[in-house]
Amino acid sequence: METSELLKKVRKIEIKTKGLSKHIFSGEYHSAFKGRGMSFSEVRDYQFGDDVRNIDWNVTARTGDPHVKVFEEERELTVMMLIDVSQSSYFGTVNQLKQVTITEIAAVLSFSAIQNNDKVGVIFFSDKIEKFIPPKKGKQHILRIIREMLNFEPEAKGTDLGQALQYFNNVIKKRSICFILSDFMTKNYEDPLRIASRRHDLVGIHLFDPREEILPDVGLVRAVDAETGKLGWIDTSLKSVRDGYENWFKQNFQYFQTTFRKSGVDSVSIRTDESYVNLLLKFFKKRAK
Repeated sequence: METSELLKKVRKIEIKTKGLSKHIFSGEYHSAFKGRGMSFSEVRDYQFGDDVRNIDWNVTARTGDPHVKVFEEERELTVMMLIDVSQSSYFGTVNQLKQVTITEIAAVLSFSAIQNNDKVGVIFFSDKIEKFIPPKKGKQHILRIIREMLNFEPEAKGTDLGQALQYFNNVIKKRSICFILSDFMTKNYEDPLRIASRRHDLVGIHLFDPREEILPDVGLVRAVDAETGKLGWIDTSLKSVRDGYENWFKQNFQYFQTTFRKSGVDSVSIRTDESYVNLLLKFFKKRAK
């Protein structure tokens, strides 16, 4: 992509997503995530109504009077985004490619984070770790992330979320909020997800196209397998073909939902022909309760 064209696209996404994050998402983001990072502040005398789980037994034993630990909200959080750049994320039939929707959502989350003075970092993954952008603050850093997402050309085509989660857990030691943006057309990531969820606050954002859910009967279709590169013909008039395609989607979707639920990780699914604004707002409000 030429530099001038890239800058125009970056600017267009900045205007759209920065406005959304400023006027809609910033407060919801703060409510949903900010109170979850707590750091030790001081010790004070126990008062009626204090949570007994916060009693500092060492100070209590030393002074002879009950004391409790006081915690305060961490002023800065680290927000990481694991972004799927495998070839399947470049599929789209209705409004736009999944990858464009992923870019917009990542931009909204990033601008919401920096308005709360949080750091933002990114891991691009396919079936390998494509690129790691360490967490930093500031608008220029977010614009760099948007540029990378718009212009990124992955080396590999497949998807390995398990490897991405392992890498994330190794490079980010401090507790962080981690958004996983993917179509989750992959399996075998239950163990890495469970391990990462013990340290970090994970959120799965599942993006999919309506034509992935239901394959229409339109006769012979020439198609390329996005993750193998093989070109072939699909006879969509055959019910067995349509059923096989739909079952493949359902199996991946059910695995995604079950795996996240068992690991205690929140998730939200968004179709590319739906408004991600409404769905994300509803999701944030539910988390804030």
